[in-house]
Amino acid sequence: MFEEIPTTRPDTPLLDLVNEPSDLRALKKEQLPTLIRELREFMLYSVGQTGGHFGAGLGVVELTVALHYIYNTPEDRIVWDVGHQAYPHKILTGRREALLSIRQENGISGFPKRDESKYDAFGVGHSSTSIGAALGMSLAARQLKSDRKAVAIIGDGAMSAGMAFEALNHAGDVKADMLVILNDNEMSISQPVGALSSYFARIWASKTYDHIRKGGQKVFSGLPSALELARKAEEHMKGMVSPGMMFEELGFNYIGPIDGHDLDHLLTTINNLKDRSGPQFLHVMTKKGKGFEPAEGDPIGYHAINKIEPEQKTDIPKSTLPKYCNVFSQWICDAAAQDEKLAAITPAMKEGSDLIAFSERFPDRYFDVAIAEQHAVTLAAGMACEGVKPVVAIYSTFLQRAYDQLIHDIALQNLDVLFAIDRAGLVGEDGPTHAGVYDLSYLRCIPNMIVMAPSDEDECRKMLQTGYEYKGPAAVRYPRGTGQGVTIESELSIIDIGRSRTLHTGKSGVVICAFGRPTYDALQAAEHLDATLIDMRFIKPIDEVALLAQREAKLIVTVEENAIMGGAGSAVSEFLHANHIRIPVLHIGLPDQYEEHASHSSMLKHVGLDADGIQSAIEKKLVSLNLP
Repeated sequence: MFEEIPTTRPDTPLLDLVNEPSDLRALKKEQLPTLIRELREFMLYSVGQTGGHFGAGLGVVELTVALHYIYNTPEDRIVWDVGHQAYPHKILTGRREALLSIRQENGISGFPKRDESKYDAFGVGHSSTSIGAALGMSLAARQLKSDRKAVAIIGDGAMSAGMAFEALNHAGDVKADMLVILNDNEMSISQPVGALSSYFARIWASKTYDHIRKGGQKVFSGLPSALELARKAEEHMKGMVSPGMMFEELGFNYIGPIDGHDLDHLLTTINNLKDRSGPQFLHVMTKKGKGFEPAEGDPIGYHAINKIEPEQKTDIPKSTLPKYCNVFSQWICDAAAQDEKLAAITPAMKEGSDLIAFSERFPDRYFDVAIAEQHAVTLAAGMACEGVKPVVAIYSTFLQRAYDQLIHDIALQNLDVLFAIDRAGLVGEDGPTHAGVYDLSYLRCIPNMIVMAPSDEDECRKMLQTGYEYKGPAAVRYPRGTGQGVTIESELSIIDIGRSRTLHTGKSGVVICAFGRPTYDALQAAEHLDATLIDMRFIKPIDEVALLAQREAKLIVTVEENAIMGGAGSAVSEFLHANHIRIPVLHIGLPDQYEEHASHSSMLKHVGLDADGIQSAIEKKLVSLNLP
């Protein structure tokens, strides 16, 4: 058991010999406990150097070693869900040294990624995709007459999503040859591992039991009533000691729960299941943060950690500015205190969206639906039908998963729901899987929606209140991180819908229309270029009065931290075209490509969304137009 994160590289002589899984499979079974200890210690050290996901990976060290020891990877496909669990997998698949660059610019991804390694069978970032992907691989192997195996490892709450059960239902129906492993780290379906259940798990996974089971089916095949009686007897025996009857009813052979840190038990059970035909389900109990005492005691707090800075840097003052999620937290508590109809809904993002205080103060009005974004939106729709005012706190990238419900269940019925959309724009080290760079495009095309983007924390509070008081679907999208340091007014005030504000008036004839977070960077460029800077505030409805007033401008520039295609800038161009206003337009935003992980500031610089980049783009456009 480790109690501190090592700050110097530990000695890992056995781990250093494993550069790919074939090296692992060459080891003697007796060497594996030493390898596991070294792997866990190296992971503690490496994540301490870089920051990143922490607890889930520590919990699956034994499972990861067992899988690569038994299966012939990469020929056999191992699909990790979410990716939080995959750090030990990366260490064992040729990326041990590269782990010291994880989530950093030009370093490896924090998630499995197909073009990063042949051992990453499926790219992930969002949860609950592993079973469906592994099922697809199993069916493809069947069609291509290949004997390759497919394994899905799902856990860390991902089993709470509907699409996981959709895939289970389909796999049982088509009798796919695959193994699903539920890594139950008490963040999903949780049952204690007892001696009796462990004993029966060993029996059910054994080849002897499988032989007896198939033999009995053959004997009783001519006696349907006896066969049904035997099947029911088996189900009832399993049901007395395991939670697996649900999975059995879906067509899986359920085994477990077993101790996910008992290597011998894991090796025996997985080896027995490897060549079984049909869908197999192994329920493994693990401890999130296993081997690191503080993480075992606080699995949520140690889900991920920041980089451990050297001691000489600890005197660097940290920002005291509130994060946008903190602004949301204060607003929703203040609003709920004034209106008993307010309810908060989140898909497993209480900590990330900062609903902690709300959940404690208003527990009867707080609903965490687990990783079920579609349900979160439809739940809000049902509540709104009955006169409650739901506020859905959700990350931009996760709202994508509930797009149909947003259109069909909310907007089509013009229901009174507010969406507080966090992590809008680029999100830094989490990379393209978590970037919220499409919401302005996919929201503004939906009838009945109003869409707002605050430029600072006071604007954020006002827009949340504006959206809350609006009678219909409304969205406020705000970024990760801190605001500008402006004073936040304490009262719950609103702004006029569709009304912008001018932050700088220039004389150059250049007009910059900024949306959301880039506004203050654009302001610096405007001051340097003597341009007019309009904080547009609303993407929908767009401020038509402000745009009509720019008929004499030499150049209109739009700036947004969103995909250019179909985004806020497109709304400006559409309006100008519809009103026959012929002025050159420059759109500054995110190009039609995925931006790889790096620090947020580095990403902004790379795409030209920092102050220097905005200024440079405008100057180049002016030159191309032969304007001074």
